[in-house]
Order: sequence, then structure tokens, then C-alpha cells
Amino acid sequence: MNRIQLFKPVYRVEECLDGIRECLQKGWTGLGYKTIEFEEQWKQYTGLPHAHYVNSATSGLHLAIKILKEKNGWNDGDEVISTPLTFISTNHSILYEHLNVVFADVDQYLCLDPGDVEKKITDRTRAVVFVGLGGNTGQYKRIVELCSKYGLSLILDAAHMAGTRLDGAIPGHEADAVVYSFQAVKNLPTADSGMICLRDPELDFLCRKLSWLGIDKDTYSRSQGNYKWMYEIKDVGYKYHGNSIMAAIGLVQLKYLDEDNAYRRKIAGWYDACFAQAGDKVKPVPVADGCLSSRHLYVIEVEHREEMLEHLNRVGIYPGVHYRDNTEYDIFAASANTCPNSGRLSHSIISLPLHLEMTQQDVETVASEIMNFS
Repeated sequence: MNRIQLFKPVYRVEECLDGIRECLQKGWTGLGYKTIEFEEQWKQYTGLPHAHYVNSATSGLHLAIKILKEKNGWNDGDEVISTPLTFISTNHSILYEHLNVVFADVDQYLCLDPGDVEKKITDRTRAVVFVGLGGNTGQYKRIVELCSKYGLSLILDAAHMAGTRLDGAIPGHEADAVVYSFQAVKNLPTADSGMICLRDPELDFLCRKLSWLGIDKDTYSRSQGNYKWMYEIKDVGYKYHGNSIMAAIGLVQLKYLDEDNAYRRKIAGWYDACFAQAGDKVKPVPVADGCLSSRHLYVIEVEHREEMLEHLNRVGIYPGVHYRDNTEYDIFAASANTCPNSGRLSHSIISLPLHLEMTQQDVETVASEIMNFS
């Protein structure tokens, strides 16, 4: 049986090994060297003014929340509006800093609904976290306008958005922080790592200290002269920084990101053509106007989702679900039923196989099985 997986990351193996070999030969595999090179290349690619390489997007999100809380004088118990339709790390990062998650509902793009966001704003609201699910920009511009109107910080969780463009530009220049994921199955895969991009240079400097246990000089800087042990620590920090082995892989993957995303969009186009006559039986989640999506995901809404998943597994097709509505978890039980659209979609959406080794025949096979079952 030909098995069609949800994700299957592709690496340019020899190029990646060349980069890793260089790190090993130089004897520099940790922070610095390749991490600095990757940060510079990422700034050039995105146009964002600052970029700091970290060991995961989760670390980046936590740092963004912590730094903004400290800078703006937020108090424990203040509120951050976020989406319930996301991987749990988005909302854990808010809890890490003793802030309250207020869930706003999602729209037809599976992104935050600006109308519901505005309803949820109170005098305790301090920030909004916008998740570009699957690479979609949704109604991001309206969220930017709301944050400006109410004086709120904006964090763009761009875990799925490596390479996404909105009206021809990389989104996020308007945000206080943008956080990307380079986890194993993302569009720019390493083993695991991420990038946090902060608009304010002072916050970028603080971020670098906090990601290396609060030390004011990283190991690479200290290697350039004497007194390597003479550093200061004024803040309790974390060991969140990235390493040069992962950065070496990331540098290779970045070279091919736009090319790979173009093929992902071609796969999505094949799916679109297959489902064009499906009517209400299969409803692909639309991409927002002006969005050139990274197409990390291709999501459909169907009836009888659990039965559909079981059928697809029986015939060797392994889709996924992104995501379970976070308000269904015990940790967020107090917010149950506050986002009805997210709750409904959470039980009817399927993420279809989408990776660089898929062929048009694979897409037609997946679509055919879905259509026949429907």
C-alpha cells in the first residue's frame, strides 16, 4: 500500500552536511558563528530590523511576552487576547508570565476574528497574539488597526508563515514581535529552532541577554579577547538560544524556501481543482485576499470528520487536525464555549497531506478518497 503522509520534510542533505562539517571542523557548534550568519540572512530575507535565533518558537513566544510585559509594566493577571485554534505553546507562553489568556473566536480563514477581538478588549487587555494558521494572513490588517486604536502590543505568531507575503511584503513590520518556527516539519525545517524578531533595538538587546541566562556577553563575543569570565548578570534568564548546527541546516533551507513554497502552492492548486465541484461536502479553508501563503497547511471542512479520518487511515492516507480548540483542555476549562466558531471548526477540519514529495497523482488519490467517502 502506498502511504501518503501528512508531512515529510525535505533536506538538501549534502549541502546541510557541508554546513555541519564546517561547524565541526572549526570546533564551534554552539551560539555564535552560524547563528549570527543565519540571523543576518533572515533579516535580509524578511526586511525585519532585528532577528535573534532561538532553540524553538515556543522559547521565542515566551521571550516576546516576558519582554513586553517588563517594558510596558504589565501586572500579573493582565489580559492577552489570543486564538483558541492553535498549538498549545502559543497560549502557554502567556501563562508562563502569569497573564490571563482571553480567547477570541476565529473567522473563515481560521485566524482571529477582529470583530470578536474588539468585543473581548477590556481595561486589563495589554496585547493581542495573532496566529497565521497554515500560512494564512486572515484579517491581520484589521488586527493591526485594532491594536493601534486601543494602544495594545501585537505579537505575530508566524510559526506557519515562513515565506508568507501580504500585498507583496513579508508581514510583521507593524508588530512588536514576530516569532517563526523552524521545527522539524515546518516549511523551513531544522531539527527544532526558531527566530524572534523585535521591532525595538533595546528589546532585541534584552532578548539576547534573557535567552542566554541573563549574561550580558554571549560566548561568541567573549571568545574575541581576554577576560572571558568577566560578564555581568542583572536578570534571571533562560537557556533559549539556538546553536550553530541547527543554524547551518537553516541557512541551507532558507536558500530554497521560496522555491519550496511555490511547489506547496501548486499542490494546493491541485487540491482546489479536485474539490471545485464538491459543493458543501468538502469546503477548503480560503486564503485571504492579498495573501501569498506559505501553504504550510491545506485545510478542509467536512461532515463526519472522525469517520473520514478512520477511512483515510484504512486506505493509507494520514492527514492531521490543526488544531483542537484550546478551550477544550482542562487548563482552559473556564473559557469553554466562549468561541463557538472555533469549537465547531475544531470538530470538522482536516489538514490534508502536503509536502514536497507529493505528486499530482497523490493529490488526486487523496481527493478521490475524500469525495467518494463524502
